[in-house]
Amino acid sequence: MTRRIERLTTSLPHGILARMFIDYVEIEVFAGDGGHGCIAFRQEKYIPKGGPDGGDGGRGGDVIAVADPNLTTLLDYRYRKIYKAEKGRFGEGDLRTGRSGGHTLLRIPVGTVIKDLDTGETVADLDTPEMEVILAKGGKGGHGNAFYKSAVNQAPRKAQDGAPGEHRRLALELKLLADVGLVGLPNAGKSTILASFSAARPKIADYPFTTLVPNLGIVKIREYKSFVMADIPGLIEGASQGKGLGIQFLKHIQRTRVLVYVIDINEKDIIKTREVLEGELAAFDPELVHRPSLTVISKIDTLTSAKVKAISKKLPDDYTYLSAVSKAGADDFLHAIERTLDEQRIERTDN
Repeated sequence: MTRRIERLTTSLPHGILARMFIDYVEIEVFAGDGGHGCIAFRQEKYIPKGGPDGGDGGRGGDVIAVADPNLTTLLDYRYRKIYKAEKGRFGEGDLRTGRSGGHTLLRIPVGTVIKDLDTGETVADLDTPEMEVILAKGGKGGHGNAFYKSAVNQAPRKAQDGAPGEHRRLALELKLLADVGLVGLPNAGKSTILASFSAARPKIADYPFTTLVPNLGIVKIREYKSFVMADIPGLIEGASQGKGLGIQFLKHIQRTRVLVYVIDINEKDIIKTREVLEGELAAFDPELVHRPSLTVISKIDTLTSAKVKAISKKLPDDYTYLSAVSKAGADDFLHAIERTLDEQRIERTDN
């Protein structure tokens, strides 16, 4: 079934594919009820008063979330909203305990935050591959009548019902995990950078808003050293008020360790553009302004080297200049990111 869906999506228009990037869904999970205990008495030919031998019921199954690094969308959970684990079996005579119910595993993309819709609490933050979290616990099995046998009650005729499993209404919100996030205006060259330095193949065209969903790629610096880069759909001034694509994808930037502001060298006012981008991030989450960042001036291949040099003299010294097409400035670009990531890692270790 999965392969059939993958074949279908490859033939769909880009706009439809964009809608298939699902990063928020609401579901209900039902853990299995525990099995009831059994009322039974031992009956054998030469043992007329064999006593109680009713077994306990089995435990209900859990609903468990597993962080799957191979998934990048919550699409599967958009169409199926209810998930149930198996109930525990009833206890039986001869002190036989009922079989426990099977667990239900929900494979969910790494980076998904799970919240309880009724209480508002965060149930789990699946930020590590293969991390497992129990979303709903199965009910305990009830005791059979053998459990209640005592010196004063040799033949109890009661058993305990199994406990109900937990039921929860949950919100799943995916926030992509990346080391570096590319932020810029539409057509700033972010997708070209990602495609040039990684195996990712985002859509690239000469019109705005060609990137409608976040894209991830692994950028190799040298052998055994790499980082994950995310291309975030373009921002425009007023995005925090819903203009353009709004801020629907900015939550994915919250996970990135380093921000890279990508600005087209042909912008009339590069400094102003940098301020606009930073302002939109601050309006969404003030903490993002304090995140380690770099500024990259892109598309330098569209101007003469003399013109690029003249523009650079008017800009801060720490800006990096790059042509993702010709790879001019590629070494400086990668070294600046590597240095910033290393500094951020050391700072995090010291704290």
